[in-house]
Amino acid sequence: MLSCRGVGKTYRAERGPVDAVRGIDLDVGAGRYAAMIGRSGSGKSSLMAMIGGLSRPSAGKVMIDGTDIWSLRDDAMALFRNRRIGYVFQFASLLPTLRAIDNVALPAMLARGGDRSRIHARAAELLGAVGLGEHHDAYPSEMSAGEQRRAVIARALINDPVLLLADEPTSDLDEQTEIEIMALLLAVNRERGTTLMLVTHNLALAGEVEQVIHIADGAIVP
Repeated sequence: MLSCRGVGKTYRAERGPVDAVRGIDLDVGAGRYAAMIGRSGSGKSSLMAMIGGLSRPSAGKVMIDGTDIWSLRDDAMALFRNRRIGYVFQFASLLPTLRAIDNVALPAMLARGGDRSRIHARAAELLGAVGLGEHHDAYPSEMSAGEQRRAVIARALINDPVLLLADEPTSDLDEQTEIEIMALLLAVNRERGTTLMLVTHNLALAGEVEQVIHIADGAIVP
């Protein structure tokens, strides 16, 4: 479902070019749960950004569900990201002026427009599925960090993505909430069959991971 070939990322710095990611070859099958681990600065987030269509590779190809995503025009890429990829970032990233249900519904509204009531019904269903059935009208400032992260997961699922990317999704949470969020991500993978790729510095958090990808100095290592 996900295939990377020769993917690299070079940044320009005053001291010269910096190779953040170097010649990555990677395959993750449909419905799999993969964890990418490595120390801070190893290139994990840079690789995840290229897989997620957020940062253009300096070299190589990223294929998702048969589509060479970086061959797409900008408008087609934006539509592909919206409809086919779900994101759970390190921080909650909810829009503070929108209620939980509106935050969750927003990607579907942007993707399709149309039947607002049906989209909100779907958003309410997802909020219930992540344990926020009583928080539809809550603003982010009225929610705990864990509740915000649950809302982000619901938002990531609103367009039924084929790939869910989670970049250090529990790094700012307490231990119990961390356990709950990881269990929720695993449930999404198991129950919905959504391919899940998790970035973490701690493999113990990954739980029942099926594929482990070790990154060091911008490359996959044994």
